[in-house]
Amino acid sequence: MFLYTRKKLTVLPLLSVLALIAVFFLTACGSEKKSEPASAVAEKQSEQATEQQPTAPAGETKSKNKRKILYWRAPMDPTEIYDHPGKSRMGMDLIPVYEGESSLGSGGTITIDPVTVQNMGVRYGKVQRMDFTRMIRTVGKIDYNEDKLYEVTTKISGWIEKLYVNYTGEMVRKGQPLLEIYSPELVTTQEEYLLALNTQRMVSKSNFETIRKGGESLLKSARKRLLYWDIPPEEIERLEKTGEVKKTVLLRAPATGMVVKRNVVDGAHVKEGENLFEIADLSTVWVHASIYDYEVPWVEAGQKAEMELSYVPGKIYEGVVSYVYPYLREKARDVHVRLEFKNPNLELKPGMYVNIRLHTKSIPNTLVIPSEAVIRSGERNIVFVVREPGKFEPREIRIGEEGGPGNRYTRVLSGLLEGERVVISAQFLLDSESRLQEAIEKMLEEKQRNRKPEQHPQNSSKDKSMDMKM
Repeated sequence: MFLYTRKKLTVLPLLSVLALIAVFFLTACGSEKKSEPASAVAEKQSEQATEQQPTAPAGETKSKNKRKILYWRAPMDPTEIYDHPGKSRMGMDLIPVYEGESSLGSGGTITIDPVTVQNMGVRYGKVQRMDFTRMIRTVGKIDYNEDKLYEVTTKISGWIEKLYVNYTGEMVRKGQPLLEIYSPELVTTQEEYLLALNTQRMVSKSNFETIRKGGESLLKSARKRLLYWDIPPEEIERLEKTGEVKKTVLLRAPATGMVVKRNVVDGAHVKEGENLFEIADLSTVWVHASIYDYEVPWVEAGQKAEMELSYVPGKIYEGVVSYVYPYLREKARDVHVRLEFKNPNLELKPGMYVNIRLHTKSIPNTLVIPSEAVIRSGERNIVFVVREPGKFEPREIRIGEEGGPGNRYTRVLSGLLEGERVVISAQFLLDSESRLQEAIEKMLEEKQRNRKPEQHPQNSSKDKSMDMKM
């Protein structure tokens, strides 16, 4: 009885131990089976992340390909742009500029709320083509036509016997008597001519050829002396017919015009070569005007010119540019231009100041923009191109001359395409916004460049907990 009981008590503890071991084993197996799906998920997630890493640039490229290409530009010159792919002037492949990018390489397209744009009073202009000319306005002064100035002089000495023109400014006609000069030399020469004429008539029937030629030679010599003194041929013929020697010689007006200078009076003694009168033909006049040095390439001889007088408003006189002087006047720093106008009614009087408009030569099919759209910074010329409402792109361009209707346009050498829209007002506000954006981007880039790599927040918390335990 005792022994049986003891054995029974010994078997029970063994069974309980085995049951605990079985339970522990089953629990461990169950935990392993439950942890396997978690590790598999983790492995799948890591594999997906690994597979997604190389596909990110492809996605970016795909999104970039979906963006709109604004234009194509040369790699070495951002102002050389085209509306199609191809080669630049240097033979290099053109680079596409996508929407949101900037041809300046910094700043980029700026975005402003359309309501704010409207409040700023932004106005727009269009890049267009036209036959490009320039209207030059200047002031001129009327002067005598130097090609039609005449001086009345005498080739003999004598005294003014009679004066027909008594004051400066008198109008005379061609052939009108001006004065009579008494010259003893002239009287003597006329008498010698009559003597030579009579001698030639007497020896003309001589049998000796030498005598006949001597008489003819003497007559020719006396006639030449009278012609050299500007005695008219009709006066010599009168002398031959009548045989009457005149005491005085008559000087006549060489052209129709106004007496500009009068240097003689009645009874005065004059010497040979002395200037007696100066006569100006006022049928045409010269106008002397000045232009700036940057306007010289626009002006050339033969161009049309318009003139208006202040005291005859509304009446336009038409003329031409006759000469452009080949030097720069140092004091005024301008170039002298000579114009020629017809003056049939003598309304144009020398000494008058007039308003001049020059119609310059035309440059056909030229790309132009409004001049107020250009921001000139000295080294660069910037315009803001409108991409869509509220989006503006700063772009550097190369410009040429100013002209067009009202001289309000600027010639574009490169940097813009026909049909693009540009900002023509409040562009300085846009420029300040673009510069501010550029400065912020540079600051962020500099900060990112100098930033040290930080630890992951989970790792750092674990490190801190381990430090606390230690």
